[in-house]
Amino acid sequence: MVALALAAVGPARAAPPSVELEALTWTELRDAIRAGATTIIIPAGGTEQNGPHMALGKHNVRARLLSARIAQALGDTIVAPVLAYVPEGAISPPAGHMRFPGTISIPDAAFKATVEGAARGFRQAGFAHIVLLGDHGGYQAVLRQAATELNKEWAGSKVRAHFIEDYYRASEAAYAQALRGKGITDAQIGTHAGTADTSLTLAVDPSLVRNDRLTGHGPADGTQGDPAASSAALGQLGVDLIVSQTVAAIRKARAEKQ
Repeated sequence: MVALALAAVGPARAAPPSVELEALTWTELRDAIRAGATTIIIPAGGTEQNGPHMALGKHNVRARLLSARIAQALGDTIVAPVLAYVPEGAISPPAGHMRFPGTISIPDAAFKATVEGAARGFRQAGFAHIVLLGDHGGYQAVLRQAATELNKEWAGSKVRAHFIEDYYRASEAAYAQALRGKGITDAQIGTHAGTADTSLTLAVDPSLVRNDRLTGHGPADGTQGDPAASSAALGQLGVDLIVSQTVAAIRKARAEKQ
């Protein structure tokens, strides 16, 4: 009788094998959405110079791996492919990071259209909450604008776009404060490729950092700060803050849109 009852109910629906959309088949994704995974994160990264000691794809790797940890903590969330082509400044004449080989820049309008197009596709697939977050500071306003315009377009439906600024804000304010508590000075922390940036990357993927090149850098070679004191242990402070604050912000945003 027990066997017959189990056969009638069918096998229990297993969790998807990955939170990353690219690792799923379409049927696995369909089943995950039907089982309640109706939130998707669209993570934006960026391809840019990060000093002589850190790989060009730092933002892309961090956005993907940190978004996966956020999705795992939420338990009902899928992560879309990372947007690696983002606005990085003027190309001709080159400005900002574009002065260094390897940086890729696209216009704000192209980036915004890509985000909005992806979001519309995920709405069609059955996602109810479409989360926009980014690992780079230069396009935060564009993500906010995209979310605002998508929600105007979707007025009257239950689908919402959420720009989660807390992801980037945690990597700036809260993380910097935590580093100060460990005796790291603002001059070391820096604003780009310094101790904060480099330590966070070491905690996420140490293969992206050249440990033998952590000293002797400055603005002329793309470094704003001093990466010499960087360590994975310091970076873990940032990982924990980014994940916890982003998870809380996503939960709050979803609850407000019920």
